[in-house]
Amino acid sequence: MSTTTARLLNTAASFRRFSSVPAASQMFEEAWSKVSPNTDPPKLPLIFMQPKPFPPGSIPHKLTINFFLPYSSDISTQQVDMITVPAATGQMSILPGHMATMTELNPGLLSLHEGNETTKYFISGGFALTHPNSVTDVIVEEAVPIERIDPDLVQKGLADFSQRLSSSTSDYEKVEAQVGVYVHTALSSALIG
Repeated sequence: MSTTTARLLNTAASFRRFSSVPAASQMFEEAWSKVSPNTDPPKLPLIFMQPKPFPPGSIPHKLTINFFLPYSSDISTQQVDMITVPAATGQMSILPGHMATMTELNPGLLSLHEGNETTKYFISGGFALTHPNSVTDVIVEEAVPIERIDPDLVQKGLADFSQRLSSSTSDYEKVEAQVGVYVHTALSSALIG
């Protein structure tokens, strides 16, 4: 064995000794008491960097949903198999055990899947917060069960906002019409799929 290899192995062995929090803490306290015997030693950063314990048990079988709207909380602690949300990056499905995420939601179709049943809502946009304990909070301004939306009114609204967009004269009118077209297009897509 070369001298360089032996030196690297000794360095690695000493590093392993210091990576142990109790051993490093004890060595530090002994050195501190020699230098300053009448003063308590400060806490080491290693004490605060304890490894997090692994989550107990296995992945839950169900996902808990909390559905918050400004005027009510329609669904609270409902257990589902999966939720599909219209994320800003595209459709996103969330299953039990999903990693913690915060997702911006676009106007579109939100689906709750429980067994063979699917409950669908059209949402105006908002946020979905998935926690590491298989709980997802959906926070939106508006949510309407899809069966309560009239397809004829959606097509009429889309035509109306499209006409407003083409005839708008101010920037404000143009933006207002663009938002109307965007939402009514999302409504139309939600009714189809």
